Parts: sequence; C-alpha cells; structure tokens
Amino acid sequence: MGQAIEVASTARRRVAPRPWVGAVIVPGDDTGHPGFTGATDGRTGPHAEVVAIAAAGDAARGSTLYVTLEPCAHHGATPPCADAVIDAGVSRVVIGVTDPDPRVAGEGISRLRAAGVEVEVGVGSELVSEQLAPYLHHRRTGRPWVVLKLASTLDGRTAAPDGSSMWITGEEARQDAHRLRADSDAILVGAGTVRADDPALTVRLPAAERGPDDTEPLRIVLGTAPADAAVHPCLERSGELGPILDELGARGVLQLMVEGGATVAGAFHRAGLVDRYVMYLAPALFGGDDGTPLFAGPGAPSIAELRRGRIVEMRRVGDDLRLDLEGM
Repeated sequence: MGQAIEVASTARRRVAPRPWVGAVIVPGDDTGHPGFTGATDGRTGPHAEVVAIAAAGDAARGSTLYVTLEPCAHHGATPPCADAVIDAGVSRVVIGVTDPDPRVAGEGISRLRAAGVEVEVGVGSELVSEQLAPYLHHRRTGRPWVVLKLASTLDGRTAAPDGSSMWITGEEARQDAHRLRADSDAILVGAGTVRADDPALTVRLPAAERGPDDTEPLRIVLGTAPADAAVHPCLERSGELGPILDELGARGVLQLMVEGGATVAGAFHRAGLVDRYVMYLAPALFGGDDGTPLFAGPGAPSIAELRRGRIVEMRRVGDDLRLDLEGM
C-alpha cells in the first residue's frame, strides 16, 4: 500500500477533478516481485487499477491488487474498474479507503466480493485519507477542501505599518507555497490584496517540478479587480462565501487555496470554512502592535470561545517553520 500511495502522488497535479489513485499488482506466485504499478492516467485516461493490470498482463491472474481507493463500479470516462479487476482474474484486492462518490460508495467492493474476489478494506487508510483529503471532502460535501495559507512573523504580523511585506519569509518557504498552489485547483484572494500587491497568482516552480500536463489554478477575486491587474483572467465574485464554495465545487474544484489578505482570511475563519491552515512562521519580530495582523475583524470574545485545533504537521522550510493545523 505504501508503494501505491507513492505512485499515486505522481498523478496529483494532472488528474483533478478525478482522484489521484495508485495501484500495485503483486503476482500470486512470486511474493518477492516488486509489483506492477499504475496511477490514474490524466483527466480522461484509464484508472490506476487498469494501468497496473495492463502492466502485469497475464501475471494479473491469481494476483493481489493493492489500490488506494475503492475500484469504481460505474461507467464514467472509462468502464468500471471493478469489472476490469474481475476479468483480469485478480484473486485478492486490498483497498485503502472506500469511495464516497455516490456512484461507487461500496458498490465496487460488493461487485468484487460477489464475483468471489477476496477484499480487504482499510489498509493504510490514515495515509490514504490524508493524501486524498481534497477529493474525499469534495465528494462528501460538494465543496472544495479549503486551505488557508498564512505567512507571518513570530508576533503574528503579515506586513509592516507602511504596508510593505516582501519578503517576510525566505525563498524556501515561498517555493513551498508555490507547491501548495500547484496542488490546488483554484486560488482566492480579496480585491484589496490585488490592489495592494497586484499578484499574478501563478505557479512559479523549477521546470523539474512541473509536468507537461500541469495546469495553472483558476484565479478568483472576492470583489472587483482593476482592469489592468495581473490576476486577469479571473473570476470575480461577491456575497456569501458558502454559495461561492458551492459554485466552485460544481466546477470541479477539489482544493481551494485562500491566500488572503487579512479581511478574507478572517471571513473564512469566522465562518468555519477552513479545512486546513498552513502557516509559515519567520524567525522575525516587528515588536509592536501596529503591523498588519493575520486576521482582520472580530475574534473570539473570550477564552472560552477560543478556537482550538490540532497540529497535523510541523517542519522547517529553510529558516522558517511550517505548521499545518486542522479542526479549528
């Protein structure tokens, strides 16, 4: 399953809104075989299971298939994977997580078991659920997985009193944030940020980290962007955040990256619409209370109403610290 998770990661940026799935076929007569691997092939090609089966050929008969997500049981861009697994003569299927898509939702497992295939579910489920969090969330709620990216000094300031903010974090952290952009289907900022900073909101990574099928995220501005802003072409939206997320989910946006500024960050936070906070903390201090804070607007009125979550990851990125938080 670890191998399947690893190969799935190679498909992340070139398959959405499909799930990035990995599969490994281990021949039944050779437990030492490294396995035949497959990942979801682009936005219209075969699913991971079918790619792995094709790589295995006759070795698929009597084999064990490890796959990160439940094989589909419906006709979409491709025929049902459950049928392909059965037709290939696979004896056993080990699944990371079930697929919450209502067109699947256990039907793939049921079809495999009805055909006499041994099925085990839940192996590596925590790691797979983390890897597929945007897809699983989208299929369960119809909305994108919202990642709020924040960068600040240790005393929680994102810009100096004169408005200057380039650069609080170092180059390594900024490159890491571009990887977050590359993994996202859309990026959202407020019109105030567009007027102040004129961001292009494009992905700027070394050529070695960009594939030929990688696409630029959809750019969204809350409010109206100046006609000559670098963010164009973009979607301009206003009003309640919930309907905006519903629209983006209907467009197939699985992961939405919110980049600010403080007013937009505060609005998403207070509405409880952030699924993951990614905070880059620089080893720097403004030393006062007149810089721009992480969030604008009213906060928790008392300690009893303080939002508390959990740190799901913490690592150094160059000289800066990255904290990933959920459950706030």
